[in-house]
Amino acid sequence: MNYVNILLPDVKWNTKSVGLFLSLLVLPNLLGMINLSTGFGFNVHFFQIAIFIAAFIYGPKGGLLSGLFGSAYSAMAMGNPYIVVGNCILGLVTGLFAKKFNAMAVGLAFMVQLPWLVATDYYLIHMPLPVITLLVISLALSNLIWALVASKMTGHIKGMLA
Repeated sequence: MNYVNILLPDVKWNTKSVGLFLSLLVLPNLLGMINLSTGFGFNVHFFQIAIFIAAFIYGPKGGLLSGLFGSAYSAMAMGNPYIVVGNCILGLVTGLFAKKFNAMAVGLAFMVQLPWLVATDYYLIHMPLPVITLLVISLALSNLIWALVASKMTGHIKGMLA
């Protein structure tokens, strides 16, 4: 039987790459339970690093899938199903821009995700604007930190997968 990789055609699948990919689908749920308070009214979130690594290594589809599966816990815990779509946007767009812009791809992806986040949180979840403002600051800061970390880690991880 001739196997054709239609989901992620640029990925050379082996035990390591399958294990990493599956981990990056689940890991954002675990990391989503961790928030570090800054003392300034907003938190640093950790879930994004797995989505960014998935996007940098597995491309747009990998980032999208990590955002999709990795947001299940947060969406249920907060009663906000729109988080899943927002994180799918973040992973997909990061993957689309990753080859050309590396860590800056995350900033571009966040700008694409931001209207969705604000609209759904304000109009559908009915969050007050001051809460949304702090959330946007938290996510922007967290995205910046984890984009830089993920971009530095990606080359090493790719080397380990070879």
